[in-house]
Amino acid sequence: MNTAEVAAVVLAAGLGTRMKSELPKVLHPIASRAMVLHVLAAAAELDPAKSVVVVGPDMEQVAKAVAPHRTVVQHERLGTADAVKAAREALADFRRGTVLVLFGDTPMITSATLRRMLDARAAGASVAVLGFRPEDPSGYGRLLQDGKGRLAAIVEDRDATEEQRAIGLCNSGVMAVDAARLFSLVDRVGKNNARGEFYLTDIIGLASAEGLDCAVVEADADELMGVDSRAALARAEAAWQKARRRRAMDEGATLLDPDSVWFSYDTKLGSDVVIGPNVFFGPGVTVEDHVEILSFCHFHTATIERGAIVGPFARLRPGAVIGRDAHVGNFVEIKNAVLGEGAKANHLSYVGDTDVGAKTNIGAGTITCNYDGYLKHRTVIGKSAFIGSNTAIVAPVTIGDGAVIGAGSTVVRDVPADSLTIARGEQVDMPGRAKALREKLEQQKRAQKKEQAKKDKS
Repeated sequence: MNTAEVAAVVLAAGLGTRMKSELPKVLHPIASRAMVLHVLAAAAELDPAKSVVVVGPDMEQVAKAVAPHRTVVQHERLGTADAVKAAREALADFRRGTVLVLFGDTPMITSATLRRMLDARAAGASVAVLGFRPEDPSGYGRLLQDGKGRLAAIVEDRDATEEQRAIGLCNSGVMAVDAARLFSLVDRVGKNNARGEFYLTDIIGLASAEGLDCAVVEADADELMGVDSRAALARAEAAWQKARRRRAMDEGATLLDPDSVWFSYDTKLGSDVVIGPNVFFGPGVTVEDHVEILSFCHFHTATIERGAIVGPFARLRPGAVIGRDAHVGNFVEIKNAVLGEGAKANHLSYVGDTDVGAKTNIGAGTITCNYDGYLKHRTVIGKSAFIGSNTAIVAPVTIGDGAVIGAGSTVVRDVPADSLTIARGEQVDMPGRAKALREKLEQQKRAQKKEQAKKDKS
């Protein structure tokens, strides 16, 4: 028996009506990634010969999301065995090895568990079923074993006897099946059950009747939780985040308040990173070694290089690159911009579509005006420049190395290197005029009160 080759069939045709959503159930995200993509990623670590996703009619969104994996359509939702039949043509040239049958709404499943299922196949099982022991087994199919511990049958909860319902070992639905036997078994599945559907679980009884070995592989209940409601989605998200936080700390990051830090599926953290409370990592974020991230920061598609300090209350949007030992401080937003080594933007600034040179200081309240209402334009600021507070830089513009921009300036053209540039209205002082103005306004105020009093008497 050759189990070296693997094909994955992911069942994703469910309507997910309990989600109360226009978005197909399997596209709801966990850690910023659609559930079905988590499942495909776990299967991908086994280097499968092919992966096929079974969708329902009019589920183009799912087909687009899982591309380039092939999708096939289950035209009528007649049960899990019927769904597997929909993949027959896609697997026509896959006759040796193992077909993994997975579910698009079980995003927590790991490649390590799938490998254990392949090990069970390699040990001689024609079918390996993934089982678990939930605290409350109500609603789950039960795994019935013979005296030698081999799997004899799976009975659905609504079809089970009271004695069978007392069994704690439950069916997750995930299977590893001998590719050479899969469709011969599936084709013989009937629908003589409470729901009148073709259950894939019935292949266990059929295989056992042929004398074929069927095995059970057990996994943790959290790993096999299915998501069919918003509440279940929240539970899965919480479980995923808990595991990821633990992994981050095991790999050398310090999380000052672990429960308030939220990761995405692809967050990359270096060693000796310190992360404060209430930090959110969107997709596409890389944090290098010895970075400190202070509280209440939000990142998306950004890179923070070694030794940088970011936050508190900083936002890094797509394309932000924070250079080595650079500082980004309170209420600073960086978008599609590079902050060079040792550069600083510590207070209340927006830096967008900009290249900032090494050791340049961006003063409080600085704004790069990158959008003219039609197009985005880029700003280039050289090395060791100083941008005074409350400066507006109207792109496209280049500020040379070592330039100093006076506070309150509006820069609309290129600034030479080492230039001192001041671009603001001339200050005019008028001694005594403030006092005269106050007296005039006070007279007007008294006159208004007298006029109002006359109106009130009349």
